[in-house]
Amino acid sequence: MTPAPPASPAGIPAVTVVGIGADGWAGLPAASRAALTDAEVVIGGPRQLDLVPADACPGDRLAWPSPLRPAVRGLLAEHAGRRVAVLASGDPMFYGVGRALTEELGAATLRVLPHPSSVSLACARLGWPVEDTEVVTLVGRPAARLAAALHDGRRLLVLSAGAATPGEVAALLRDRGFGPSRMRVLEQLGSARESSYEGVADAWSHPPGDPLNVVAVECRRAPGALRLGAAPGLPDGAYESDGQLTKRHVRAATLAVLAPTPGELLWDVGGGSGSIGVEWMRTHPSCRAVTVEKNAVRAQRIARNADRLGVPGLRVVTGSAPAALAGLPTPDAVFIGGGLTAPGLLDACWAALPGGGRLVANTVTLESEALLTEWYRRHGGELVRLAVAQAVPVGGFTGWRQAMPVTQWSVTKAAEQGDRGDQER
Repeated sequence: MTPAPPASPAGIPAVTVVGIGADGWAGLPAASRAALTDAEVVIGGPRQLDLVPADACPGDRLAWPSPLRPAVRGLLAEHAGRRVAVLASGDPMFYGVGRALTEELGAATLRVLPHPSSVSLACARLGWPVEDTEVVTLVGRPAARLAAALHDGRRLLVLSAGAATPGEVAALLRDRGFGPSRMRVLEQLGSARESSYEGVADAWSHPPGDPLNVVAVECRRAPGALRLGAAPGLPDGAYESDGQLTKRHVRAATLAVLAPTPGELLWDVGGGSGSIGVEWMRTHPSCRAVTVEKNAVRAQRIARNADRLGVPGLRVVTGSAPAALAGLPTPDAVFIGGGLTAPGLLDACWAALPGGGRLVANTVTLESEALLTEWYRRHGGELVRLAVAQAVPVGGFTGWRQAMPVTQWSVTKAAEQGDRGDQER
């Protein structure tokens, strides 16, 4: 049984979370110093603990174990009834330990004393408005996720995982067609050892420096590099494909009716090249997707596309639906791009959707169209046909080449249908 977190008697928070910068004790305000001086137990990472002088903070010192989150409740429960202070880098609620503590213990048990974040300090040095600067963290995350934020003229701040991060950022910028981007590395922000160096990604030759750094990037797209916009409907050439790809204009129309919003989860069934799942996730950093693809070669290709286009968190399940859907987390929306006539597939997807969930299915075959027509008759929604033609050379002239028309059914599941489905399951 998991121990309970420490109690909060008389409305006093059980844990005080103290943000500390690279300037250490000297940079702390009076309230933060008092919390650390008064604490009977001080918990933090080794680097943060080293910033606090032992004579000023006589309490017991404990370093967080790794992984941190599973240990939070148990470690704090061991010190129930004692005054506990937790050290965090900068602002504890900005990619810091404050989030884990709040989610595990509840906000009422915490008192948070923030310090200026590395982002605030970096923007102050650079003269960049914080609200116009996009932040991407690579702490514990793959560098590939930076690719989704690359747009010509944008300013980015990259929270580094260590000394090697600036070189990894430069390599990614070159690979994704942003080699002309200017980079500036700011080290030990706020401390007496603060320093910086800069250069262009194409010619980046700086050796690894201090592990405590932030990378500022002014994005510049190389001439001729493929332009990837922020809206769904990326160029088909952005994807590695064997031809199993929802084409650009149909893809844009499909994402429009799927209507992703922050934090939602998509099932992309019959992934092909993974374009629907990829572009769902690119709409917002908190969007999630699971792509189900029975062909192992295509499944590997989907993972490569996701990595290249900045959403390495796309989950790829190799297997045949509906069997491969078992055990997946409940979706907010489902897209079926292939295998519609597989026995039980539509039934399984419909049953998995909660009330208010959306289902969109595309097909080019008469057999699948007949199936969608029947489901449309039973559940309503919208049934549309999408036709796209492209101008192509015809001898010395130009004519239209018609792509195969796509029949699309889209529907939102009524709340009462979701309730009945939950009872049946």
